[in-house]
Amino acid sequence: MSPSRPHIAIVGAGISGLAAAILLHRAGFPVRVFERFDAARPVGSGLMIQPTGLAVMERLGLREDLERRGHRIDRLHGATDRGRVIFDVAYADLDPDLYALGVHRAALHGVLWQSFVKTGALLETSATIVATEAGAAGQASLVDERGRRHGRFDLVIDASGAQSRLRASASARRAHPFAYGAVWATVADIGLAPARLDQRYRTARSMIGYLPVGTIGGEGPPIAALFWSLKPAEHAAWAERYDAWRDEAQAFWPELAPVLAGLEGPERFTLAAYSHFMAPRFHAGRLALIGDSAHATSPQLGQGANHGLLDAVALADCLSAVGDIDAALLAYDRRRRRQLRFYQAASRLLTGFFQSDSRLLAATRDAAFPLMRHVPHLRREMVRTLSGLKTGLFSHATPEAIACPDRSRG
Repeated sequence: MSPSRPHIAIVGAGISGLAAAILLHRAGFPVRVFERFDAARPVGSGLMIQPTGLAVMERLGLREDLERRGHRIDRLHGATDRGRVIFDVAYADLDPDLYALGVHRAALHGVLWQSFVKTGALLETSATIVATEAGAAGQASLVDERGRRHGRFDLVIDASGAQSRLRASASARRAHPFAYGAVWATVADIGLAPARLDQRYRTARSMIGYLPVGTIGGEGPPIAALFWSLKPAEHAAWAERYDAWRDEAQAFWPELAPVLAGLEGPERFTLAAYSHFMAPRFHAGRLALIGDSAHATSPQLGQGANHGLLDAVALADCLSAVGDIDAALLAYDRRRRRQLRFYQAASRLLTGFFQSDSRLLAATRDAAFPLMRHVPHLRREMVRTLSGLKTGLFSHATPEAIACPDRSRG
């Protein structure tokens, strides 16, 4: 390992933090990861790894391992409780080689974690980092919640997520919470939606979804993620009337009866709240923001984990290609901002059609979205957007070009 490489601290051993640590360590950077839990562990249930995210996993050499654990997703389907199809799009409508992967967050984290451990990079657990402290020669120390100081680093990467305690030093902008979130449960996969994400809607207030996610460790019976749209402010009331809700959900989607019967109580679900945030800059001084620390929004377009992975490769590429840290951080910001600006705007626009109290938006969705499926250009744009391939309103690229732009040009 070259002694001239800057020393880097990564705060957070989640998806984007582990990916960044793996890439940077392979590039010869001394890396130390700080995790607030006593052992690194994922939080959440199912997610979609889109073609862009799969391209990142390919670059990491981990795609095959992840695919053994996940469930291939070829299409996305959504209908009202009365059977009107709102959208039904297949990745093959754009390219027969495109598909996504439904995975449990623990499966993705596990694959990344195993690779990270093999690097031999340093890890410090039970360290909740709350601030950085400037030192000599542009270096910074980390300060944890007990007042302890850790190391001297040339760069600090904040991968601590949507509740980051560090990003305030890079941005005074506040996150705006969405009124709606969701409750998630991991259930046995009964084969209800093979190779697809399936959703049902009643206006925009009620939504239930089912996503096959394979297995967590690559063995055992397959599982799925079940989610129900819910306002976090109404979570306690929902839990109190859980049995009545379960009857309603079964009437809403009768084929789910075997799954719902096995969910004995509300404690089987985990509440997720969503917020909208994008930092005006993804760096300040020697602090870089990646993943949900830099940008967060609702999961309507299923891009969260994918953009965290893309942030990691973009930052690692820029640091490897540009000798000066400040110049590398500027390059990282330029490389990621345009695509993220598009997806932030698109996700915020679409959220109201699927999670809101607006009857007008729901009626507009039910009337307009089915028509869009029959317009070839709009259908292709829908698939490009869901695949993570849009780089701007009027531009797009292949998964490989987005995840490995320098190599694609080569």
